Amino acid sequence: MPQNSALTHSPQEVTRPIKAKLNIKAKTAGQMKYLEAIENNTITFGIGPAGTGKTFLAILKAIEALVSHQVQRIILTRPAIEAGERLGFLPGDLYAKVDPYLRPLFDSLNTILDVKSVAELIEDGIIEIAPLAYMRGRTLESAFIILDEAQNTTNEQMKMFLTRLGNDSKMVINGDLTQIDLPKTTPSGLEKAVQILGGVKGLEILRLTEKDVVRNRIVSEIIKAYA
Repeated sequence: MPQNSALTHSPQEVTRPIKAKLNIKAKTAGQMKYLEAIENNTITFGIGPAGTGKTFLAILKAIEALVSHQVQRIILTRPAIEAGERLGFLPGDLYAKVDPYLRPLFDSLNTILDVKSVAELIEDGIIEIAPLAYMRGRTLESAFIILDEAQNTTNEQMKMFLTRLGNDSKMVINGDLTQIDLPKTTPSGLEKAVQILGGVKGLEILRLTEKDVVRNRIVSEIIKAYA
């Protein structure tokens, strides 16, 4: 992971052409509604099982917004929690520790952009990929901000994140409420947010199902079996 992926300086203006695969289309009706929700709202919650394209499609919309100069930067973040592991037990420095948590975000970026472009945009501060803790105390202006794996936020973290939203910005919050890795005594911030924010103007909660899974067909069957 690049050493300055948790940048705090202002991003440079995008001057070089960005080559991106922006002709990717939704594969299901649910994915189409999800893309429309992102387009038409300031804040969109995408709730659904693994394999429904929540993260990938959100990053696609973020890159579209960057290329069309609707925003000046993209910010991608995740809570650094995973089932059975905690950061302190992983080897290496901070960047080595958080890399496994943020790697899926790089995978999506590298599918839409070439690897060199991703590295350059990160180097320039135009794309930032960082753990959720790096968002505290900031106001995120003219940015497309994506919170992934949001089921693993606490109530306090979710409120902190949502209140970072600045002018001319858009947020997408993704998560799977069946895969909460928090301690059993800690409520999920995503679960609470879905309960209390449904009536907020400019915010939409979009639910995807196993019908929207676009991975191997058997993944949909596995999700149904566990449900």
